[in-house]
Amino acid sequence: MKVEEIRAKSNEELAAELSSLKEELFKLRFQHSTNQLENPSQISSVKKDIARVMTVIRERELTAAK
Repeated sequence: MKVEEIRAKSNEELAAELSSLKEELFKLRFQHSTNQLENPSQISSVKKDIARVMTVIRERELTAAK
């Protein structure tokens, strides 16, 4: 997911995206622990997507506070 795509979304969409990414990360970790995960690099890419979404949310909070 690219930052431009994230910035184009509303706050409600970002919250929904964040919860779905966290759920996906949980499923990937579970698959990894049971040795069913085919591509372990998916975990790091989902973590980075979560960080991107959280960064945009925080930027919006800081600009709203000013």
